[in-house]
Amino acid sequence: MIVYWILLLPVALVAYFIGSMDTMLLASKFVFHQNLRRLGTGNKWISNFRRSYGIAGAVKLLLVEIIKDALPILFGALLLSIKGHADVGRAFAGFCLVLGRLYPFMYNFRGSSATVCMIVAALFVDIPMGIAALAAALIVMFVTHTVSGGTLFGAVIMLSAAVLVVGDVLLAKLCIFTALLVIIRHIPAFFRLLNRAEPKFSFREDLSYKFDM
Repeated sequence: MIVYWILLLPVALVAYFIGSMDTMLLASKFVFHQNLRRLGTGNKWISNFRRSYGIAGAVKLLLVEIIKDALPILFGALLLSIKGHADVGRAFAGFCLVLGRLYPFMYNFRGSSATVCMIVAALFVDIPMGIAALAAALIVMFVTHTVSGGTLFGAVIMLSAAVLVVGDVLLAKLCIFTALLVIIRHIPAFFRLLNRAEPKFSFREDLSYKFDM
């Protein structure tokens, strides 16, 4: 048992720390060589980013996020494979990764929606569960035009799949805890969705910049 705790501690620290790191800062420094935060916030940021970098830029940003999320999960799998439980290492690292994304200590515990890292974590534990969460999130985002709505529904599907699909009890519990973290974090967004007060994004091209003086 002591050996497990010795192995789990560095996994928790590494996964939480990497989860706390701002993907936009990493992408700004190593990929785009421009401070992406200067593009604005919310829908304005989406419009400005799309205008400046297009689909290729979005793919690059997504790849930075996926690689960043995958590294601690692979690290967890590597360490716990010493005891023959690489799957537990992946699930535990995924939980700590999402915790870091939602509650980053370096940003006063105010994080992002954890959409991508939740789905990446789910895919590494159980591919069908991850695909179901991804599909649910994308469908709801497309219908509601809200990131929070897609994230919340994706987390609900992940939780349901963990109960119904994941056979290993410990893995299922870790997935449930991960999904619950996301659901609890999005309770305020849920009420904003009910009141139709949640900010929406648009799939249509923003042409307003053509009239800028």
